[in-house]
Amino acid sequence: MSDRYFVDTNILIYAHDRTAGKKHRQSRSLLERLWETGEGVLSTQVLQEFCVNIRHRVRVPLPLEEVREILDEYQAWEVQFIWPSTIMRALDKESKFQISFWDALILQSAEDAGAAVLYTEDLNHGQLYGTVRVVNPLR
Repeated sequence: MSDRYFVDTNILIYAHDRTAGKKHRQSRSLLERLWETGEGVLSTQVLQEFCVNIRHRVRVPLPLEEVREILDEYQAWEVQFIWPSTIMRALDKESKFQISFWDALILQSAEDAGAAVLYTEDLNHGQLYGTVRVVNPLR
């Protein structure tokens, strides 16, 4: 494992949702550190979920042009693509760990990227899923 840190959708959303209060500040600080170190990793799944949720499910949705600008900036990060083989291995993780398929797909993408840590609030803080440890940075 390398010094790579995979960021789940919820952390990315909080970092760009100015109405999220403390979660916004914590997530923003985390992402700023990852920008500085170049250690942040995302996936196409995370970027797709971000686009939908930041425009439709936050208290103050971001306009399309701002979302485009944000996505353009994240092209500088390592982005893990979702391939059919990624999906197949995620199905195995779903069964093995008894988690949702979407969480399994995030874990598989983090593992494929060589990330040691997955930043999320959706899974058990501190738990090791295969080679990826979950850290909830909002605790």
